[in-house]
Amino acid sequence: MAETASETNREALLEAKDLKKTFSGRRTDAFAAVDGVSFRLFPGEILGIAGESGCGKTTLARMLARLLEPDSGEIFLEGKKISGPGGRSVREICRTIQMVFQNPAASFDPRRTLGYSVSEGLRNSGMAKKAAAEKARALLEQCGLPGSLAGRYPHEVSIGQCQRAAIARAIAVGPKILICDEATASLDVTVQRQIISLLSELREQTGMSYLFISHDLALMQMFCSRLLVMHDGTIIEEGTPDDVIGSPREEYTRKLIHSVLL
Repeated sequence: MAETASETNREALLEAKDLKKTFSGRRTDAFAAVDGVSFRLFPGEILGIAGESGCGKTTLARMLARLLEPDSGEIFLEGKKISGPGGRSVREICRTIQMVFQNPAASFDPRRTLGYSVSEGLRNSGMAKKAAAEKARALLEQCGLPGSLAGRYPHEVSIGQCQRAAIARAIAVGPKILICDEATASLDVTVQRQIISLLSELREQTGMSYLFISHDLALMQMFCSRLLVMHDGTIIEEGTPDDVIGSPREEYTRKLIHSVLL
């Protein structure tokens, strides 16, 4: 299913046009990790991107967050081009787009406390050190953690607590878009549901849009408002989660559903 008529006429918050990214190594042939991907993310939307490992989901996410430069294609944020020469600076983009990664502990500096890491973006934006530290504690509490965990190091908390702290760090600068790249994959089912509940609450509070990347179709059916399916670097199917999962058009999508849900 393509975008609805009402979506077609809406202004996208984030838009990708024909993005391509190829990797090559000394001992391997070049392969297209992302091959001509185009889509739009709308304000307040939870857009899911599903697919098996290696389908290009993470490469796409890193390009959208400006952590990787596309070989070709364009990325627009609020109607303004952010990719390529003349695009907006990475620091400026980071105020609008933030990421939450699969392994929260690996995304933190092990030598720094959680409070220091959560407050880093605030300090970089000019907030005084003391005010940033107080705000970091408040952000941890907003994400369901005791403020006292600000003094702990990543290895001193559970993986679920660490992921909550990673979300607190991501929302510190007030982004409009949160990219969750397999953010629940390393968590047990109970903690997964708690993190999804937290993300839902934060969306209600802030109006953020989510790009939710996962291979967990059951979770995506519950959480996402629209779903894209990626295979071999391309988007092969699009629609509401109920339509895509309930009535898949592509054979790959049917196999993916069968492998995950049945």
